Amino acid sequence: MVFLEFEKPLEKLYEQLEKIKQVEEEGIVDVSDTIKELENKIKNTRKEIYASLTGWQRVQLSRHPERPYTLYYINQMCRKFVELHGDRYFKDDTAIVGGLANLDGQSVVIIGHQKGVNTKMRQYRNFGMANPEGYRKALRLMKLAERFDFPVITLIDTPGAFPGLEAEERGQAEAIARNLFEMAQLKVPIVCVIIGEGASGGAIGIGLGDRVYMLENTWYSVISPESCSSILWHSWDYKERAADALKLTAEDMFNAGLIDGIIKEPTGGAHAIPDEMAKLLKRQIKKALAEVQEMTPDERIDARINKYAAMGVYERITPNPVE
Repeated sequence: MVFLEFEKPLEKLYEQLEKIKQVEEEGIVDVSDTIKELENKIKNTRKEIYASLTGWQRVQLSRHPERPYTLYYINQMCRKFVELHGDRYFKDDTAIVGGLANLDGQSVVIIGHQKGVNTKMRQYRNFGMANPEGYRKALRLMKLAERFDFPVITLIDTPGAFPGLEAEERGQAEAIARNLFEMAQLKVPIVCVIIGEGASGGAIGIGLGDRVYMLENTWYSVISPESCSSILWHSWDYKERAADALKLTAEDMFNAGLIDGIIKEPTGGAHAIPDEMAKLLKRQIKKALAEVQEMTPDERIDARINKYAAMGVYERITPNPVE
């Protein structure tokens, strides 16, 4: 079990619980009451810690090494998943996975970032940072979904699109922009969920949809707190302050009207009870699909475009007449 910095009180309690359980196994003393007391204390301490998390603490939770990733959710939610590979231009990008799936009898296309569950796999998946071919693969699958009238589900979890020179040479910005253009006009329903990190164009490249949700302990922003801190203060030491200033939490995004809802996580985060989190996620996706499938394609497209056109705040200034 991995504990984050703000979870240190829990770590000490778990250490005590482990020692007492060893005593119980030896059968020398009856410690059942002590175990029950410690388990209740752990439960209450966890509730206290998670009742008032800061923006930076939620960023840390979104990056927890035991947090479920896209393929876990797909395997938990769907009876069958057939992964499809390649963008038909350059190669297959392993940072984005996608394919056909059966969601309780309904055929869907699921696309999402995949970070990797260990060091070797994270390198293979490029830590969830997609190249242009990843976004082009995603678009190819969306067009496939449109051809067969399958809804599209996207699961977002990326620290950003890959910023390497080779990615720029192959048209990183154009690939993301093309996805936005095409997703705005896609005739089938699109439901997007941020399951971890939602950073910059890397996230929005598969994040334009009829319904966009965030898991409770995720973040969505044009820049990470560390990068923001390094730009404004020339140091990463102000990342906590930057996280608060960026207003990047699910609650901030919902209050600003940038997402359609928040999916609650089990106490302790999605990694604490991953199978329960998968059930909650599936329930919300099915509910959202039922809502948007009642609309005609033209109604969906109009509503989608109007939704994004209404985002943001601006003030119109009337210039002074020239004397």
